[in-house]
Amino acid sequence: MARDRGFEVVKRLVGTKVTLPERQTKYAAGYDLAASEDFTLPSIWRRNFLKVLWHLRHKETVSDPLMQAADKELKPYLVPTGVKAYMRYNEVLMLVNRSSGPLKRRLILPNGVGVIDADYYSNDSNDGEIFVQLVNYGLRDVQIKKGDRIAQGIFVNYLTVDNETTPDTERDGGFGSSGQ
Repeated sequence: MARDRGFEVVKRLVGTKVTLPERQTKYAAGYDLAASEDFTLPSIWRRNFLKVLWHLRHKETVSDPLMQAADKELKPYLVPTGVKAYMRYNEVLMLVNRSSGPLKRRLILPNGVGVIDADYYSNDSNDGEIFVQLVNYGLRDVQIKKGDRIAQGIFVNYLTVDNETTPDTERDGGFGSSGQ
């Protein structure tokens, strides 16, 4: 039987307890992705970020080093899931917020929707492991425990334009590698 789409544990975690994504109800579209390890997601409301806001509020100049330090505190974190997804060539796995993430835990995907392409599966760089970009906009750090559901994935067919010149470049890396 041909395999159309599914999830597997990445090689580095085979034999450990990793939660494979599952739908939680009969008509759910999304497969809940869980963290593969304990993870602390810091709040964006850190010292340097607040200093920059204070300076801006008082119409004061902000130094480049302070701006860079504050910007670093705003970066998303990559939370590992320990799983990879295989799918047909004309499909994509879209990563989206769980509806409870922003409401209950103040966690969001900063890019709105993550896109996992079919050729990301088992790449040489990271074996196709799915990482969920998250930002904690709450006032306190959030402790994510191994097995906590952090996002959902939805498999979707996509279309291409007529008369497209199909790229012959193949993926040679992991996260963000097709944009190099």
